Amino acid sequence: MPSTRTGTRTGPATARAERRAEHRARADYTGGVYGSMLAASVVIGAGSLGKFPRTELVLLLLLTGVVFWLAHVHAQLFGARLAQRTPDRRVVLNACRDEWPIVNAAVPPAAAVAVSPLLGMEVRSALWLALCVAVAGQVGWSVAAARRAGAAPRLMAATAAINLLLGLLIISFKIFLKH
Repeated sequence: MPSTRTGTRTGPATARAERRAEHRARADYTGGVYGSMLAASVVIGAGSLGKFPRTELVLLLLLTGVVFWLAHVHAQLFGARLAQRTPDRRVVLNACRDEWPIVNAAVPPAAAVAVSPLLGMEVRSALWLALCVAVAGQVGWSVAAARRAGAAPRLMAATAAINLLLGLLIISFKIFLKH
């Protein structure tokens, strides 16, 4: 086995652990911000649901997140930067993992809708709860991204404020469109 500078031996497990640590260090939360905004938009667009509105909204949120995740993975794999070579398994898995925050961002609003009956909420209130959870997620993902990038507190506050304003813009659409 190869040795490192310190003289310790490394193997495949160590190499995988190092790759995972490197991936975490360069993780991009853009997908989470985008996915949260997408989830908020889905809630806005869910004005008329059928016989099982909560179930339909939970499925709509999760399935839309998965479809957009697949679209982003496809774009990453077959976009201009990889058009010259066929992606191998590692590249495909990395693309899937890199874009997964889009799906993760749909889970909290879907969970909010799912638990809303336990909170005694009507469907309309559940929609508002999901929308607020999605906007909170959008702000949270943006702050996590800034923090991971080593941004100063002032920049983290700025990105939180900008994402909150974007979320409030989405909420204003719901108010003015009156679904």
